[in-house]
Amino acid sequence: MISGVKDIRGRMASVRDTQKITGAMYLIASAKLRKAREELAHTRPYFAALQAEIKRIFRTDARVENRYFYPPAGEPRLEGTVGCLVVTADKGLAGAYNQNIIKTTKELEQKFGGDVQFFVVGEYGRQYCLRHDVPVIRSFLYTAQNPTMQRAREIATVLLEAYDTGRLKKIFIVYTDLANGLEAQVRVARLLPFHRADFSTPSDEKKHAPFEFIPSVGEVLDNIIPSYLAGYIYSALVDSFCCEQNARMTAMDAANRNAQKILDELQLRFNHVRQGAITQEITEISAGAQAQRGKEDII
Repeated sequence: MISGVKDIRGRMASVRDTQKITGAMYLIASAKLRKAREELAHTRPYFAALQAEIKRIFRTDARVENRYFYPPAGEPRLEGTVGCLVVTADKGLAGAYNQNIIKTTKELEQKFGGDVQFFVVGEYGRQYCLRHDVPVIRSFLYTAQNPTMQRAREIATVLLEAYDTGRLKKIFIVYTDLANGLEAQVRVARLLPFHRADFSTPSDEKKHAPFEFIPSVGEVLDNIIPSYLAGYIYSALVDSFCCEQNARMTAMDAANRNAQKILDELQLRFNHVRQGAITQEITEISAGAQAQRGKEDII
């Protein structure tokens, strides 16, 4: 009985230690989530302004041609290699966050018949590709845990170089977004080329006088698009980081609840074992006392 009590006490201590770790991870993830949301809120107005300027260009000349956009006539079928930027986490312990991204990426690869070049953000995605012999053109290490505008520009430069040289005909990004602020969803968005509809002007929007672009509309777009692309990638990185921390908070909260449930069960078992040990000791003492009285009666 004593051995059973010690074993239960040891396991309860181990569960409490684990609960302390998961509780600390929950608080850390909560702090990172709050900080990332604040940074994203500070940078979004700038890129919203960039999008508004691109809208002005198309409002001035709806048929402007640029290599980063589909022709005005429609969307021709672009044959060639597709680039895919996959944003994963650097670490696990975040529920199904990484698995959902990998699943969506596989579906995208099958859609394009396997003619896809992968660019990976995050250590988890890189390790997955290594284990499954998936060729990776470029891996951006440690970007998932520290998304910055500078790193987003570096990624945008690599992708633009592959697109401008013709190695890639289309570029997609797979990331996770908090769609309604509560539930995370994996999104697949096309980075290049753009649809003109993405920058269409609502019919009820106030009209302005046409602008004059110097030296030309095309060159203005060539200067704006890299910044807009970097901003989109930065937003996706921060959104993914927020979703990762949110998923980790959920996973750690579930772990804490499970640990408490185990502790409650162990405490109940401990009480039963201890009560059994006390009852046995009382029985042994009573039996010994009774035996002693029997000897005294005989004497």
